[in-house]
Amino acid sequence: MNRLLSAFILLIGVQAYAHAQGDVYLCVDENGKKEYKNTGAVKGCKKVELQGITVVPAPVLPTAGKKPQGKPASSPTDFPKVDEGTQKARDSDRKQILQDELKAEEQKLANLKKEFNNGEPERRGDEKNYAKYQERTNMMKEDIARTEKNIEALKREIGNSK
Repeated sequence: MNRLLSAFILLIGVQAYAHAQGDVYLCVDENGKKEYKNTGAVKGCKKVELQGITVVPAPVLPTAGKKPQGKPASSPTDFPKVDEGTQKARDSDRKQILQDELKAEEQKLANLKKEFNNGEPERRGDEKNYAKYQERTNMMKEDIARTEKNIEALKREIGNSK
């Protein structure tokens, strides 16, 4: 009985190995899309002869200290251009929008911190269960942290603007 079981396990192992080393087929559909499969039962499939693994070395990347060779990239001649006055007006509008968003986020943060009450917000009537109160408190902490990150990002954007 032991030999029979051992032979059965060996047979399954050999089958799995043989399947893993199976044939590879290149299938091309009517749209010209290529797909590699382990079965060639579909129309348009051809068996691919593989010679083992080929290792292709990674390309050599330029080091940080070297400058790239060649001329700098320029925009195409038909690329739309905006005159300097229009661009300044757009930049001014963008900066104003960012400042308005910053004021709104700062006001939101002030309201959240006031409601948070230094980690002890007032309990609501629907929070008889302490777990619900803690859940709301944790959500408030997350909201405060998110709003602070938004304020940092807006300040950074305003600083980067022209």
